[in-house]
Amino acid sequence: MLELVVRVFFSLLVVFGLMWGMAKLARRPLGGRGAGAMTVLSRTQLTRTASMAVVKVADKALIIGVTDASVTLLSETDLQAFEMAIEAPAIKEPLTEEQLNGIPRRTPGFAVNGGVLAGSALSPQTWRQALRTLRERTVRK
Repeated sequence: MLELVVRVFFSLLVVFGLMWGMAKLARRPLGGRGAGAMTVLSRTQLTRTASMAVVKVADKALIIGVTDASVTLLSETDLQAFEMAIEAPAIKEPLTEEQLNGIPRRTPGFAVNGGVLAGSALSPQTWRQALRTLRERTVRK
């Protein structure tokens, strides 16, 4: 009995080891690990079937449009300028006191116009409005 358990355990260990090795091989890129002559720097999905990509080719950055049917060169730009635009985050200046005075103050967790439940069936304001409407319709004139 113990021999059978050891055989089953060893067989499962071999099968899982082979599956792990095959998964490692499947995840590798086909071209190897080198950067190669062409690299996709950025990609933006425009619609379900269309996207734009910035591709590095030699020392140029090519902006291409990609659809199911074709790949179109849209523009060409300097690689260094594109890399600098990606690396440099937009720096925003802090708001001044005059700008802060124009912003309505809010309590954390509540919306400006009536709270978190505003407009929902759980809002007390919604039930008050419903009662007012019912009273107006049932009042005899």
